[in-house]
This record gives sequence, C-alpha cells and structure tokens, in this order.
Amino acid sequence: MEMGTGQSLLRFLTCGSVDDGKSTLIGRLLHDAGLVPDDQMEQVRRDSRGRTDQEGEIDFSLLVDGLEAEREQGITIDVAHRYFATARRSFIVADAPGHEQYTRNMATAASGASLAVLLVDARKGLLTQTRRHAIVASLMGIRHVVLAVNKMDLVDGAETVFTAIREKFTTFAGPLKFLSMTAVPLSARRGDNVVHRSAAMPWYQGPALLEHLETVAVEDGSAEGGTENAPLRFQVEWINRPEPDFRGLSGTVLSGRLETGGAVTVWPSGRSARIARIVTFDGDVERARAGDAVTVTLEEAVDAGRGDLLSGPDGGPEVADQFAAHLLWMTEEPLIPGRSYLLRAGARWVPATVTTLRHTMNVETLEHGAATVLEMNAVGLCNLSTAAPIAFDAYEANRHTGSFILVDRFSNRTVGAGMILHPLRRAANLHRQELAVSTKERAAVKQQRPAVLWFTGLSGAGKSTIANRVERRLHTLGHHTMMLDGDNVRLGLNRDLGFTDADRVENIRRVGEVAKLMTEAGLIVLCAFIAPFRAEREAVRALLPDGAFLEIFVDTPLEECMRRDPKGLYAKARDGALRNFTGVDSPYEEPDAPELRLKTAEADVDALAERVVEALQLRGIAGT
Repeated sequence: MEMGTGQSLLRFLTCGSVDDGKSTLIGRLLHDAGLVPDDQMEQVRRDSRGRTDQEGEIDFSLLVDGLEAEREQGITIDVAHRYFATARRSFIVADAPGHEQYTRNMATAASGASLAVLLVDARKGLLTQTRRHAIVASLMGIRHVVLAVNKMDLVDGAETVFTAIREKFTTFAGPLKFLSMTAVPLSARRGDNVVHRSAAMPWYQGPALLEHLETVAVEDGSAEGGTENAPLRFQVEWINRPEPDFRGLSGTVLSGRLETGGAVTVWPSGRSARIARIVTFDGDVERARAGDAVTVTLEEAVDAGRGDLLSGPDGGPEVADQFAAHLLWMTEEPLIPGRSYLLRAGARWVPATVTTLRHTMNVETLEHGAATVLEMNAVGLCNLSTAAPIAFDAYEANRHTGSFILVDRFSNRTVGAGMILHPLRRAANLHRQELAVSTKERAAVKQQRPAVLWFTGLSGAGKSTIANRVERRLHTLGHHTMMLDGDNVRLGLNRDLGFTDADRVENIRRVGEVAKLMTEAGLIVLCAFIAPFRAEREAVRALLPDGAFLEIFVDTPLEECMRRDPKGLYAKARDGALRNFTGVDSPYEEPDAPELRLKTAEADVDALAERVVEALQLRGIAGT
C-alpha cells in the first residue's frame, strides 16, 4: 500500500496491560522524532505540571490521550490513532486501551494493523492481559510483533530481567502464528531505545524501536485483506438510485481489480454479469483497484443488493450457512450456544446462532478446554449457523470478507467479534423436500389458521391452567390443537437438559422447532413455558410467518406465585435445594410488547381464557 509521497505505510498497534506505558511510548516517539509542533509541546508542558514525579518532567502520554475522561483517570479508554511520517516511512499508530473491559477496543484496532508493539512492564513481566492481547493480535491476523520491555530504568537496566521476559514470551507465543518477533528493552519516560539507541543499556546491540519500525518488512496488503494482485472482492454497501433509469452498486474494492467490461459473479446467488460502468466522484473510470470506493453498473439485469459480494469468474468466495470461527466475546453477559444473535458480515445482516462451542482458549497456557458458555474477553472456537447463506473467505486469506460481528437483538450492542476458519460441509447434501400437500391446504381442511400461542410467565403464574382451558374451548369449537407443556416436554424430548441458562436456551430452541412443524401440519399449538429470556421467545417468533406467533404474558406478581407454589418449588429454591430457579436466583425477562397480557389478579381463569379465544377469532386464527 502506498502513500501519495511514495513512502510505504505501516499500520501498527500498541497494546499490553494497563499502565505499561503505551501512551507514553507513542508520545516519546513523536517527540524524539521531532514530529510535535512547538505550540502543542508547550501546552503539554503546562498540562504536565503536577502529573509527574519530578518538577519540569513532561508527561508524554498527554500527546496521545485526548479524551477528558482518560486524562482524569490516567488511562486510555478509546483507541487513539496518530498519523506521522519520517524520512523513511509513513505510519498510522493505534494506541489500544489496556484495561480488561476494553479488550473489544483493542480487537478493533488490531483488525486493521500489520504489526503489534506489545508493551511489558519490566517490573511485572508477562501479565494475563499481556497474553490476552498477544492472542487477540494473532487471531486478528497480525503476523509481526515487537516485544517492548518498558520501564527498564526502574530495574536498573538489568539484562537478566529483559532476557527472562523475552524467553518467557517466546515460549508462550510459540503456538501463535507470528512470522517475526523482535524484543527491544526501553524506557519510554527517558527515551532509551525509542528513537535512538541508549548508552544506558550497552549490552543491547539491536535496533531502537523506531529504527525497527522504519525497516521491518510486512505484508502491507494483509491488513486490508489483500492487494491488487489478490482475487477480486467488491462489497456492495448500498444501492445507488439517483434517477429511475440508473441502478448502481456502491461499495469498496476490498482486493483485486475491477475493470469495465470484466466478468464478475455476484454472491451468494452465483449469478454472472459484466461491468458496464465504474463511476467515481470524478466521473467514469476504466478500472478500480483495492481500496477504491466506486459505484458500478452491470450490463445484465442481475439481482444484486446490499451485502452481496462481487468476485471474478474464478476464485470466488465460500458460500455456506454453517461455518467454524474463532470468537472473541466482548460483553458481560456470556455467550450461550443456541441463542439467536444478529450477525453482520460486511454490509449483510442475518440472524445467526452459535450451534456448538467446541472449546475455549486458556490465555495463560493457550490450552483448549471444554465449556458450555463463553465469558467476557474469552476466546472460543465455535460452529455457527446463519438463517441464510453468506459469502465469505477464510480470515487468513482476507480480513474483510472473513470477519464478522455478533449483535444482541435487543440492546443492539456488539457482543462478539469473529474470524472465520472454514465452512462446514456436513449440511451441503441436505435439500428441503417439496411436499405434495401445503400448510395452507392442511389448514383449510381444518378450517383454521395455524399459529403458536406462547404462554410465558413465572412458575405458578397459571400458564398451563389457562392454556388448558383455552385448548378445551378451541376443541369445543371444532379446532385442531396441540398443547406443549414445559414439564411434559422435559419428561421426553428434553429429558437430557437441566436448568442452567444454556440448557434453558436449548430447551426453548427445540420446542420452537417442534411448534413450527406442528403449525406446518395446520395445527393451533399452545406452548406453556416459562421461557425466561426475551431473545429465545423472539427467536421462536422469527421461525414463523408474520402473525402466526402470539406472545401471551401471564402476568402474576412473584409474591403471588410464591404464595401459590403449587409444586413446592419456591420453597425448595429459598432453602437452597433447587438452583437456577427463575424468579429466585435466575432472572425472568418480561415481554416488552406481548400480543396479550393476562393479569391473573384481575380475572378468573375462565374469563382470561375467553379473552384469548376472542383474540384468536379477531385475528382469523379461530372461528366463532
């Protein structure tokens, strides 16, 4: 990748544990390289008063830490980027936060870097967060690392300290996929071995940090997922319709080249076409290369939309709805296999589920271990399933098309970052069988519209009691129904599941699939389940056509449920004999906008059941 001046560009990242001196190192590097304007330096001198141990000493971290909250706390929260150049090279440096809760910020910065400067406090050695950042850097595709052993002045420049840390890191990082590792002893505060080699550590004969950064050879294109010589990948980010007769595909050339008249394939559909025009802000061009943002039109009327990927006729991406990936989990609420999330790959959004958590990685030893959930800042190898096929490459081949994020469906928070390894071929030979009798025909015979009535609420709220009464009323009216009750299902289909959060998620996933099959038979299906998590109830809703899922919240106060306690479960839970019990030591997430809310304190069972039947009749699900 080239800058306009002809200099090569190096994107690098500074990372490591908190208070290891990352911001100070960058500030010192900029200062000693003569890259800080005089007026900015004077402001930093003023701001440094009272922040350092010695009078007149400069706090170089102030050249990087721009956020007021960071300055007040003396930490880096967000990723700070700095752009600078020397006579030999241009640089974009990202200063990543060291606190564990901001690992997501570090991962974001690593995804665009070719080299990582991993800082270690010489007094503390390798810490858990140091190892975690090394793992994340490797997973994010960084293949070159500088181990910067900082604060050597505080250990009297001892060579033995530096050697022990270097050897320990070399052993730890052996299984990681770094192509090069250079260790540099330095003091960011004093400037030792940052820009110039220091006489304070005469035993060190290697390059100063800046000298190494100016000369290290990296695969410049790898940070962006490929160069002009790599296979063509063009990401359609939006459809450009400035006028009725113009339909353009706007996006970025991620790798390779686009040429007017060139043949392309649109993925995931696999349709072929030719490029009619390539349009930039300056007008039409004959070709576009990696990094260019353009709008293209196709000669053929091929259905291509936002999120699609264009490739050359050869060397296309993988297309699958199941794949394996490394996943970095970024939020306090753990990942639970079976829960539905939104997956964003490029510009495409699709519902997705982690079907299997194959193993997690121990950040201390890199050993793989079994787990049922993935905790915050943990890394796991997972199998994922998407609601529709997506086009992708392995992350090692292309960072752009091989990466994705997972988003919580309710909070819209990014909860995970994934790096795709390979597609899963086990479902490649499965094809949906077209049936001779349709769902509509089955329902017509029964003179009803199939639907799922999902009764949710706390244990003892009255779900099964009301659902039973509704089914009896529907049966009297001549309708074909089936009742699925929580206890009954756990005695058979789900007898292998317990009551952990992960098991509850899987319990509802299975019930949802069964209920869907029953609606395809034309039935009205009544489901009486606590189903404590909104995400799982909405995942079942997503399985069904619009209007075919009715969430019925049996709204009974916890105190009343405890008073009733028909099965004696609350008493056991309070005594500690029953763990993970909803309402006691496991949460229940009330519906935000249920189709029906039944307040059992305000009406008897028959009246509440009649309300449900009337609602079904109004919706055309049941007849009168």
